[in-house]
Amino acid sequence: MKRRLRLRLSASLLAIATCTALHAPSSFAARDAQSILKETCQGCHTPEAGEALSRISHQRKTPEGWLMSIARMQTMHGLQISDDDRRTLVKYLADTQGLAPSETDGVRYALERRLNTVEHFDEQTTQMCARCHSGARIALQRRPAQEWERLVNFHLGQWPSLEYQALSRDREWLPTALKEMVPLLAKRYPLDNPAWTAWQQARPQAAALAGDWSFSGHLPGKGELAGVMSVSAGEGDQFKLSVKGQYADGSPFNGEGSAILYNGYEWRGNVTVDGVVMRQVLAAQGNALQGRMFEAEHDERGLDFIAARQGSQRLLAVQPGYLKAGEEAEVTLVGAGLAGTPSFGKGVEVVQVLEQSPERIRVRLKAAASAQPGLREVSVGSLKGATLAVYQRIAEVKVVPAFAVARIGDGGGSTPKVQGRFDAEAWGKGADGKAYRIGVMPAQWKVEAFDAQAAKDEDVKYAGSMQADSGVFTPGDAGPNPLRKMSTNNAGNLKVIAAVEEGGKALTGEGQLIVTVQRWNNPPIP
Repeated sequence: MKRRLRLRLSASLLAIATCTALHAPSSFAARDAQSILKETCQGCHTPEAGEALSRISHQRKTPEGWLMSIARMQTMHGLQISDDDRRTLVKYLADTQGLAPSETDGVRYALERRLNTVEHFDEQTTQMCARCHSGARIALQRRPAQEWERLVNFHLGQWPSLEYQALSRDREWLPTALKEMVPLLAKRYPLDNPAWTAWQQARPQAAALAGDWSFSGHLPGKGELAGVMSVSAGEGDQFKLSVKGQYADGSPFNGEGSAILYNGYEWRGNVTVDGVVMRQVLAAQGNALQGRMFEAEHDERGLDFIAARQGSQRLLAVQPGYLKAGEEAEVTLVGAGLAGTPSFGKGVEVVQVLEQSPERIRVRLKAAASAQPGLREVSVGSLKGATLAVYQRIAEVKVVPAFAVARIGDGGGSTPKVQGRFDAEAWGKGADGKAYRIGVMPAQWKVEAFDAQAAKDEDVKYAGSMQADSGVFTPGDAGPNPLRKMSTNNAGNLKVIAAVEEGGKALTGEGQLIVTVQRWNNPPIP
């Protein structure tokens, strides 16, 4: 009972700390970072050459990584630190001991809370490290060999039963970790890296991000959206911002909030959109912002987000990104600095320009019945970077994600349900016979038992319900269910089925959804 309480307190602290330390503006009432390090951290971390401190000065991490380290000091070692001081320390450490943009490539899904991502690491890392947490958590930090070794020892010291848990009984975990994993990690994720040195020298000023940004996005279960985000710079790499946009169905996407920039590119925002608090985890790259926005209380309800600064030139998206041969449709181009009549390639005619501005061009298109199927590069003047899929028929429907996890919740408890949210992707075949992605299309959705055991357990009846027209699955309540065998909970193993209409017929695709129990400990990096 004490162990569970401690874990739940740790999870609550991390959730609160994520909000206050990464997304909220600072009051500037805190001490400066050097004073905090000296007066608060130096009690345990001994001084070294220069202004270095043991352990702390030999690691580099993302803002979330440093936040987790400080939270661990609080929950496990009794650190007393105010919210303001913690916020100041996270900012300082992320700026001075962070990661270069190239060092986060390929693993930003963990920062962006894309929790249904299927990771692909080498077998050794998967078996030794990613049985307990994501491989991305390892890849989002840098240490020398000595510090990787200390991390191994910390794991065993903090969790003495480690070698008997998490499937570690199939190997000599500690010798393997020390002799094989430490050298591998020190080589793959070293403290000293030319990319980090170069980034420190070239890191842009935060104030350069002020201005208006044209953005495009996609929310599973809802659809595409576009609009403008206005950003004004304040003190300490902080911003005030407002968002004004709408979905393709005309519903609004408006809100206001604040953001802070870590390490020259790690944008963390906190925006209330139509009464719902949303987080922004974005990477700033020159005149572009890209990442994800998601609800603070439901990170599964999130949208892909990409933006271009107004005054620059960039074509962000074509909405919708497909057109059937022999048909006409309205299409909207979203970007910045758009000028001239867009071109969609051979066999696609611009019938009429319905609306035009530097951020938005809405046109009516017609594809010839003989138009070759495949992806067409779209251009507006000299701008390129988006595609239009022309198709004659849909060859396949895919459920995205193909494998997902939802979680029961509520039921009188404090932990909310975690939904499953799906898209139906249509795929076609080009003239060369190769498959190409057409795009996300409207579908009718349902769930079935995934296997014979799920059918026997009546998982479809108890695990939750699927919205037929949106692809949003809401799991059942948490807690024992007296109507189920042995009063078990409402977990289940379901097959997700999407049906897309094509020529009067329904083409279907399938995915798998595991409905499972609550996540009690939900750290900033899974």
